[in-house]
Amino acid sequence: MGGHGHGHGAPYKVPDANIYKVEDVPKLVEVREALARQGLKDPWLRNEVWRYNAKEFGTHASRLRTFMLRGFVLGLGLTAATVALETVFGGDDHHGHGHGEEGHH
Repeated sequence: MGGHGHGHGAPYKVPDANIYKVEDVPKLVEVREALARQGLKDPWLRNEVWRYNAKEFGTHASRLRTFMLRGFVLGLGLTAATVALETVFGGDDHHGHGHGEEGHH
């Protein structure tokens, strides 16, 4: 019962870090060379290589689009349902009542 997958192996496979190479990403090679010209080195630059693997992780634009639109269709549907229910069952909510319409001066 339950167990969240325990005993069935990991639900995902962590890739070997050695498959990510800065040389495979021209933009990161440029960064490495720019740093080298200033006498600097980034030992963690390889950790950014995965971000440029469009086949596996998509492009920056596609990840941003997915993030921004996640839940949009559900939200739009719920908004439309709310407006429809308010229109059908809400009736007149008397916005602006008590503003001189009853003869008070």
